[in-house]
Amino acid sequence: MENKKLYRSRTDKMFAGVCGGLGQYLGMDTTLIRLIFALLAVIGVGSSIVVYLILMLVVPLEPEAPLTPPSA
Repeated sequence: MENKKLYRSRTDKMFAGVCGGLGQYLGMDTTLIRLIFALLAVIGVGSSIVVYLILMLVVPLEPEAPLTPPSA
Protein backbone atom coordinates (compact mmCIF):
# COMPACT_ATOMS: atom_id res chain seq x y z
CA MET A 1 0.00 0.00 0.00
CA GLU A 2 1.37 3.37 -1.02
CA ASN A 3 1.73 5.99 1.72
CA LYS A 4 0.12 9.08 0.16
CA LYS A 5 0.32 12.50 1.78
CA LEU A 6 -1.75 15.57 1.02
CA TYR A 7 0.27 18.62 0.01
CA ARG A 8 -0.59 21.93 -1.61
CA SER A 9 0.75 21.86 -5.16
CA ARG A 10 3.66 24.07 -6.18
CA THR A 11 3.03 23.69 -9.91
CA ASP A 12 -0.75 23.24 -10.36
CA LYS A 13 -2.09 26.24 -8.49
CA MET A 14 -4.22 29.27 -9.12
CA PHE A 15 -4.54 30.69 -5.62
CA ALA A 16 -2.76 28.59 -3.00
CA GLY A 17 -2.42 25.14 -4.56
CA VAL A 18 -5.15 23.50 -2.46
CA CYS A 19 -7.20 22.23 -5.40
CA GLY A 20 -4.06 21.12 -7.25
CA GLY A 21 -2.94 19.14 -4.21
CA LEU A 22 -6.37 17.60 -3.74
CA GLY A 23 -6.42 16.62 -7.41
CA GLN A 24 -3.06 14.89 -7.13
CA TYR A 25 -4.04 13.17 -3.88
CA LEU A 26 -7.43 11.94 -5.13
CA GLY A 27 -6.31 11.23 -8.69
CA MET A 28 -8.91 13.61 -10.09
CA ASP A 29 -8.79 16.47 -12.56
CA THR A 30 -7.95 19.71 -10.78
CA THR A 31 -10.46 21.66 -12.85
CA LEU A 32 -13.26 19.43 -11.57
CA ILE A 33 -12.26 20.09 -7.96
CA ARG A 34 -12.12 23.84 -8.63
CA LEU A 35 -15.60 23.70 -10.16
CA ILE A 36 -16.95 21.81 -7.15
CA PHE A 37 -15.55 24.44 -4.75
CA ALA A 38 -16.92 27.26 -6.93
CA LEU A 39 -20.37 25.70 -7.26
CA LEU A 40 -20.62 25.07 -3.52
CA ALA A 41 -19.65 28.68 -2.84
CA VAL A 42 -22.22 30.05 -5.32
CA ILE A 43 -25.06 27.71 -4.35
CA GLY A 44 -24.91 29.05 -0.85
CA VAL A 45 -22.84 26.54 1.02
CA GLY A 46 -20.47 29.25 2.22
CA SER A 47 -18.67 26.73 4.36
CA SER A 48 -16.72 25.66 1.25
CA ILE A 49 -14.86 28.97 1.40
CA VAL A 50 -14.06 28.39 5.06
CA VAL A 51 -12.92 24.82 4.31
CA TYR A 52 -10.67 26.11 1.52
CA LEU A 53 -9.10 28.72 3.82
CA ILE A 54 -8.54 26.13 6.56
CA LEU A 55 -6.94 23.74 4.06
CA MET A 56 -4.75 26.59 2.83
CA LEU A 57 -3.47 27.14 6.38
CA VAL A 58 -3.23 23.50 7.53
CA VAL A 59 -2.01 21.53 4.49
CA PRO A 60 1.76 21.90 4.00
CA LEU A 61 3.28 23.05 0.74
CA GLU A 62 4.66 20.30 -1.48
CA PRO A 63 8.38 19.74 -0.81
CA GLU A 64 10.73 21.00 -3.48
CA ALA A 65 12.26 18.42 -5.76
CA PRO A 66 15.90 17.80 -4.84
CA LEU A 67 18.41 19.30 -7.22
CA THR A 68 20.38 16.71 -9.13
CA PRO A 69 24.02 17.44 -9.87
CA PRO A 70 24.89 17.75 -13.55
CA SER A 71 26.25 14.53 -15.00
CA ALA A 72 29.69 14.61 -16.54
